[in-house]
Amino acid sequence: MKAIILAAGRGSRMRDLTDERPKCLLEVRGRALLDWQLNALWEAGIDEIGIVTGYRRELLAGRGLTEFHNARWAQTNMVSSLECARDWLESGPCIVSYADIFFDASAPRALLASEADIAITYDRHWLQQWAQRFEDPLADAETFRLKPDGSLAEIGNTPRSVDEVQGQYMGLLRFTPAGWAEVQRIRAALPQVERDAMHMTGTLQRVLEAGRVPVGVVEYSGEWGEVDSPEDLGLFQG
Repeated sequence: MKAIILAAGRGSRMRDLTDERPKCLLEVRGRALLDWQLNALWEAGIDEIGIVTGYRRELLAGRGLTEFHNARWAQTNMVSSLECARDWLESGPCIVSYADIFFDASAPRALLASEADIAITYDRHWLQQWAQRFEDPLADAETFRLKPDGSLAEIGNTPRSVDEVQGQYMGLLRFTPAGWAEVQRIRAALPQVERDAMHMTGTLQRVLEAGRVPVGVVEYSGEWGEVDSPEDLGLFQG
């Protein structure tokens, strides 16, 4: 099984902390975010890991990872970065992880067990963490609603209340070649400027609206965090 880590961006919201290094090399409790992920993926049985690089790519070399470079990292968003690894995505199932999160091995293990062509991990108890991170948790939250059968109904829109957020998408997901082909089909119909700007939750919402490929969900209750600001970095050091 393969995994792809999306590490092309600079992480400008981290301010001067990423002046000299990519965000994935910032440390939580003495370990780089990237190392948290690598350890969890290896422990879950992932035997081949790729990384999509962009900003300061030279600092991510020498780790035994397959590099996919996004030369347009400053002009494109996350899904365009992922497309740089399309050969892997077209050849077999792949775990995909944002580079600014940490989690334990049970999260990728659960994704490996999913039979969905697109599956995402989520935290049902998201509000406790978001209340620590934000004065108004809804200011940075997105809708996340489930269907009665347990698959995803909606993601990525602006919520009006916490009732529209049944969980927090973590930035960790899995595609089969059929799931990735649906993303490519949707992207191919869009103008270049719109493709460049596509983020992941917006893409998943388009998949849902197309109605051709269900998006499976896998609940995760282990330790995890997303580092989006200097304040987040401080929060997770304890």
